[in-house]
Amino acid sequence: MQKSFLFLSMAVLILAGCSQKSASLKVNIIPAPVSITVGCGQFTVDESFSIVASSDECRQTAEFFASRIRTSTGFPVPVTDAVSGKCAELIIDPESGIREEGYRLSVTRSSVRVEASDADGLFYGMETFMQLLPPQIESSEPVSCVKWKARAVVIDDYPRFSYRGCHVDPCRHFRTVGWIKKQIDVFALYKLNTMHFHLTEDQAWRMEIKKYPKLTELGSVRICGDGTVNEGFYTQDELKDIVAYAAQRHITVIPELEIPGHELAAIHAYPELSCRSVDVPVRQIWGVEDIVMCPGKGLMFDFLKDVIDEMVTIFPSEIYHIGGDECPKAEWERCPKCQKLIRDLGLDRIDDGYTPEQHLQTWIVEYFEKYLAQYGKRIIGWEEILEGNPTRSAMVMSWRGTEGGIEASMKGHDVVMTPSSEGYYLDYFQGDRHIAPTGIGGYAPLEKVYGYEPVADTLRQIGREQSIKGVQGNCWSEYFYTGELAEYRMYPRLLAVAEVGWSPEGSKDYSEFTRKLDTDASVRLAEHDINFYIPMPEQPYGSCDNVAFIDKAVVTFTTTRPEQMFYTVDGSEPDAASMRYTEPLEFTESTVVKIRTVLPCGLMSATRTVNVVKTTFAPPADISRDGLAKGLNVTMIPGYYMNIDEMVRSKATYSELVIPDADAISTLLPGSNANNVNVNTPQYAAVARGYVDVPEDGIYYIHSDLEQVSIDGKPIISNAGEVKRYSHKDVSLALSAGLHEIELTYIGNIFGGVTAGKTKDKLKVRPEGRTEFLNVPGELLYHTK
Repeated sequence: MQKSFLFLSMAVLILAGCSQKSASLKVNIIPAPVSITVGCGQFTVDESFSIVASSDECRQTAEFFASRIRTSTGFPVPVTDAVSGKCAELIIDPESGIREEGYRLSVTRSSVRVEASDADGLFYGMETFMQLLPPQIESSEPVSCVKWKARAVVIDDYPRFSYRGCHVDPCRHFRTVGWIKKQIDVFALYKLNTMHFHLTEDQAWRMEIKKYPKLTELGSVRICGDGTVNEGFYTQDELKDIVAYAAQRHITVIPELEIPGHELAAIHAYPELSCRSVDVPVRQIWGVEDIVMCPGKGLMFDFLKDVIDEMVTIFPSEIYHIGGDECPKAEWERCPKCQKLIRDLGLDRIDDGYTPEQHLQTWIVEYFEKYLAQYGKRIIGWEEILEGNPTRSAMVMSWRGTEGGIEASMKGHDVVMTPSSEGYYLDYFQGDRHIAPTGIGGYAPLEKVYGYEPVADTLRQIGREQSIKGVQGNCWSEYFYTGELAEYRMYPRLLAVAEVGWSPEGSKDYSEFTRKLDTDASVRLAEHDINFYIPMPEQPYGSCDNVAFIDKAVVTFTTTRPEQMFYTVDGSEPDAASMRYTEPLEFTESTVVKIRTVLPCGLMSATRTVNVVKTTFAPPADISRDGLAKGLNVTMIPGYYMNIDEMVRSKATYSELVIPDADAISTLLPGSNANNVNVNTPQYAAVARGYVDVPEDGIYYIHSDLEQVSIDGKPIISNAGEVKRYSHKDVSLALSAGLHEIELTYIGNIFGGVTAGKTKDKLKVRPEGRTEFLNVPGELLYHTK
């Protein structure tokens, strides 16, 4: 994100009059406070400004914010212990009656006063004061020509929920300490108070454990299917540094140690931890691993206790996350030692609808709950720990939907809501996937995240609403190939999570939230070098950068939230001085349209380049149907290839087959589409050739995740070097009715953690005027007999 902004609408917002109703709408505070009264005038931070700390506890907060204000303003900002002149007075008074984590902020023309009953509240009060100042206050270097004014206000504020979190996953793709700290800075800015640190997985172990050095020597290195290496781990000193950095910003770091599934990286380092003691590589694809730790041996318990013994010296948090999700039980069902343990514990005699293996997992959870309790820790686990009825003291994190949270609450558990179905998986798409970077799937626009209500009516009716302790945005990193891409998914939706977690029930106002985001918060994010998502210009029913037409093209653009779009047709880059998009664009000649979104603060989205091409209907093939049969001819080439050139150079033995439809191209060889596929699993490439019967003259939009698609002898889609999932290489073609040559190239490999065999969209078509892409049915495909 470039920090050279077009501040189109960044004139200081001088409020007309002093009425609370009209003026409060111009105060840019996220999350929205409980109560705000806007006064007359403004307080100016200048070279005489100081911060007054009334106690040593206040001094920590005073020094923290003085340093930030010095950095961006260049002013000296001394911290003193006596009120004098123009200053901000910081007070902690446990007898003030202010709620936990709450504060009272009073800003007049001549003074600033922040009062709280605890250090957390004081910190949040100062963060709110910072948001009253121009957003450039977040700059990492001195900024000139800015008037550092804060609107006169009285704010009484406190959080709705005690848990307001963000989950960070460096296991699938490692993130540096610097990147983690950058996110913590933003978490603090918007009053998030918890970072859930996911440190162990099938795809990597990222935490140094001195007693088990192979965990990081071997378990932190993943050799990916395309040959790239993803590696990295945090030393204990680095983890302690992260914890301290977060604590200074009033954020608790909750570590996650997966128990007992999702631990293939540890098993790779120490194969004896599994039931069969099989040495398997760190998992190089996403998904759920069947090989899990073996409770029947006892080694698992010694190992995990040793790990915990070292973790408690690093992470002082009261809550520890023990995973407990997605643990396949097939290995336990086959393992004599696990079955003996089940019998010895009497878990095979419980008749409550759960399997003995599910009861074994519950017993494991309770075992480590008791072990962690010796250190004064409380466990939290994903909602699967409910299988087998764990003790009520365990907290539950509900992720699959709202039902798990309701069930957990009704069983007496405290709950953190992070439902993927309600948009709280921030790796989901937030705009049209046809023009977005590759992702896991799902659709969670900002409005959906913001609109979520964590407390279900069912719980209100039985008086269990207090069991919902808060919310969390989850940032799973399978498709976060870079830190910039991770931020593109996380923000600004994480700000919506922050407001849902903090602001009073019933007070949410999405239009006001987006106004603050577009005019103020976006600039603050940019000052922190956050590569946040700005709504892209999209076309209805699936965006396409190549639009074919015969006589006239009508191209419509929309955005996921109302924003202004600007475009050019002369090849130049659009900006706020270009033509503003107000209605569908009409073209009768070939044109290159460049279009982008411009926020009110002047920040712009990436540019979309749409080639609008005047063409004629491509004629059908001159071939008789008499010599054709249903399906496509396939040349199958065994071997592991990364591109078409490697496939062409191959001297592998060819075999000829016929497939009924495009989907069958990835199911020709058993095992290549399996859950545990790796580069040693038999793989193949395949080229399917034949004809597609186009039912009528028309414009057809084509979508495919295959390596390449050719029609009438011309490659129209190439996904070379791309993850074969949710391609953004759609095209449109003008095709006459009749038979057209078609060639589909499939390469069965692993790229970006995704197996080509698991792609869903082999070949899909949307006729112009239709709203959905559909699979090409087998009855429209032919081959030469």
